[in-house]
Amino acid sequence: MSLTTGGRSTDVSKRKQTGKARAVITVLDVARHARVSPMTVSRVINGKESVGKKLREKVMASIKALNYSPNLAGRSLRTHTAYQIGLLYSNPSAAYLNQFMVGALQESSLSGCRLTIEQCGGLDSQRVAIEKLLAARVDGVIIPPPLCDSKTTLTHLEEEGMPVVAFATGRPVAGVSSVRIDDYEAAHAMTEYLISLGHRDIGFIEGDPKHTPAALRSAAFFAAMEEAKLEVPRERVAHGLFTYRSGLAAAEKLLKCAHPPTAILASNDDMAAATISVAHGLGLKVPEDLTVCGFDDTPVATTVWPELTTIHQPVTTMARHAVKLLITEIQRRRAGEPAEGMHEVVKFTLVKRGSSAPPRQS
Repeated sequence: MSLTTGGRSTDVSKRKQTGKARAVITVLDVARHARVSPMTVSRVINGKESVGKKLREKVMASIKALNYSPNLAGRSLRTHTAYQIGLLYSNPSAAYLNQFMVGALQESSLSGCRLTIEQCGGLDSQRVAIEKLLAARVDGVIIPPPLCDSKTTLTHLEEEGMPVVAFATGRPVAGVSSVRIDDYEAAHAMTEYLISLGHRDIGFIEGDPKHTPAALRSAAFFAAMEEAKLEVPRERVAHGLFTYRSGLAAAEKLLKCAHPPTAILASNDDMAAATISVAHGLGLKVPEDLTVCGFDDTPVATTVWPELTTIHQPVTTMARHAVKLLITEIQRRRAGEPAEGMHEVVKFTLVKRGSSAPPRQS
């Protein structure tokens, strides 16, 4: 396996021409020469009908001028035994991303795959990142959250006929394979656990609304509270974005009041860790004065004090499964089979640690 990041590979190929060695001409070179996007060049090379005649002739002229050779036969031979997998990410949680990358690298190494990693943010950078992946001739793409729920990104890749695996999405799409846990059941189980400890006044920090699991976790919390006939006043709910900083603001809203809740459930570990920090700053003891629970069981869950009670989402294992699913999908496409989309739901675990306890008696 070899790793490619930011569109640049650690393997640098050279070829000789007229007795002198020079760098291989790439799709990016052709795109710059023709003053078009790498995606347009890729479409011309692959014979896509969506490119107009004049634009196609312009690209072909640049290909001829640069003496560019796609070497499709060689690539076809190579990819029967090895696959190049693209990873497109914009996740704000470094801890979550690290776990994801470990699993992807492990399985890619075992499968003999190459990884091409592209980071992006807004819509414009997403388009650029996808164009770079296409220019790198990846065979398929894995998209972790929150991009796994981006209709624009999924549609873009679908139009290119690219096999895709949506990682940790809460809304699987037909024809797009996915790996996830049952976020609703997990959040419901955690809320029931807090209620079983004796908590009746529970605060909740929501996650990024652009990420579908955030909505599922919120819905499960409110459902479990309603089933227990417990009210959730508006002031007991705060909005976050899955980042530590947003967790600080949300926790301050919930705790800087006359009567703070006895427990807070945050939609991920980063925001739960921020809640513990705010509680310490206000002189509250965790868990004696305040129980705090998180979600995901990222490394931060065991680096804060006290350690977090949380939902263990096996991100590393899920990433390995995502690579396997993508390879299977690539093989299906090459065999001429339709894209059906395979959906795998992985088991979660409620991990009880030092941040949770029954509420202090009045």
